Amino acid sequence: MKVLLINGSRRDNGCTHFALSIVAEALEKEGVGSEIIDVGNRVLKGEVRQVVKEVADRLDEFQGIVVGSPVYYASPTGEIISFLDQLFGAAEAKLRFMPAATIASARRGGTTATLDVLNKYFLYNQMPLIASRYWNMVHGNTPDEVKQDLEGVQIMQTLGRNMAWILQSIESGKKNGVKQPEAEDKIFVNFINN
Repeated sequence: MKVLLINGSRRDNGCTHFALSIVAEALEKEGVGSEIIDVGNRVLKGEVRQVVKEVADRLDEFQGIVVGSPVYYASPTGEIISFLDQLFGAAEAKLRFMPAATIASARRGGTTATLDVLNKYFLYNQMPLIASRYWNMVHGNTPDEVKQDLEGVQIMQTLGRNMAWILQSIESGKKNGVKQPEAEDKIFVNFINN
């Protein structure tokens, strides 16, 4: 089993990447592999189509996904929004029913708004959300400051363990005949009366 960890920050080795690495360590301790892919900086450089294609082509390698973003202007980065808009357009079927989680990294505020925006991608696509023991967030301006956010570090560790548990439970269920739900065609309703 393997979890895809997406870094939506413009900084490949900043606070969001560090938080994702904590999740990765917790997954590893539970026998689940992971890989961090830094997309924010590449999207900023104009490589959004290329990185979306690379990730979409590899989705079959992963059984879970965690998307992280720093808080910019009280919301996720424009880079991660652009990436997710295009990824879900290109690979919605591959992502459907994949356990997912989001994390937010901030100096101070805007984290819950960031999590709300990111979680909606998963909710719209029937992807089970994995929780921790509090909102999935860390605080600090640098990775060293994030290390000092003991509660945030614990939240990332718990998130990794919870993701591993859900993935192992799904695998066990499949071995015992529990079937994944089937996706239905979407019904679209227009609320404007003609």
